[in-house]
Amino acid sequence: MIYTITVNPSIDYVLQLKNLNTGEVNRTQSDVKLPGGKGINVSRIMKELNIDSTALGFVGGATGSMFEELLSQHNLKTSFTKVKEDTRINVKINATEQNEETEINGAGPSISDAEQTTFMNNLSEIGKGDIVVMAGSLSKNLNTNFYLDIAEKIQKQGAEFIIDTTGQALLDTLPLHPLVVKPNHHELADLFNVTFKDEQEIISYARKLLDKGAKHVLVSMAGDGALLVTKDKAYKANAPKGTVINSVGAGDSMIAGFAGTFMETNDPIESFHMGAACGSATAFSQDIAIKDKIDEVYKEISITEI
Repeated sequence: MIYTITVNPSIDYVLQLKNLNTGEVNRTQSDVKLPGGKGINVSRIMKELNIDSTALGFVGGATGSMFEELLSQHNLKTSFTKVKEDTRINVKINATEQNEETEINGAGPSISDAEQTTFMNNLSEIGKGDIVVMAGSLSKNLNTNFYLDIAEKIQKQGAEFIIDTTGQALLDTLPLHPLVVKPNHHELADLFNVTFKDEQEIISYARKLLDKGAKHVLVSMAGDGALLVTKDKAYKANAPKGTVINSVGAGDSMIAGFAGTFMETNDPIESFHMGAACGSATAFSQDIAIKDKIDEVYKEISITEI
């Protein structure tokens, strides 16, 4: 089984209007409410790939009930830990004529010690052969070691883990040998306080993450495609042609394609191919990509050793 952990999920309230005029009353042309969160996006892509996953995380209050109702439309298996405070709402405003997107993200609930203990106890069912995907921001009062604590626990139980976060929280987990880490090229540069001149430098610094313990490193590079770096080899996926509509869930989709395919094939190159296809397909979609779009984009991607 693949488990996805979204510590701080959200209701994403997406508003569409021609122009955003601050300090004035604005009226929308359309709006939609979506279940948000990086781990949730991973589970939704896996559903499109007909791969089972269980979504874990914290939900609470009236907004938590709405979040679960929105998520139920996607027929995902879930096992959330209930908390006292409300699940957050993120507001995303698309001003079409201004070609601008404004985001206002809620901080999310405070998680009590008892609620954290309940969540950690629920991880006991995870074991050998499972993969756990940890993705996204932490709730405001959680210790910065929260992901590390999860990784240590599930590793002792025999499971693999993938972590999609940045900074010290990422570096701290590397000695536990994550199956894959996925910084974009800007995040990778920030980790080492450098500026990249070319792909070879990106590959060189990706290998530093391997030296610190990661098993595979995926580096997304937006319109320049993506890289898969191993200790001995590096591979590049081209960026297929298309209009980028939604960059928010593209990285989550890449992880989903890689993790789900790796679970089934144990083949990192094929997993990379599917991950690149899922990422680009979502980038070309209004919401998380559907299976037909993924299949279409998959045919346009080639993987080359560099």
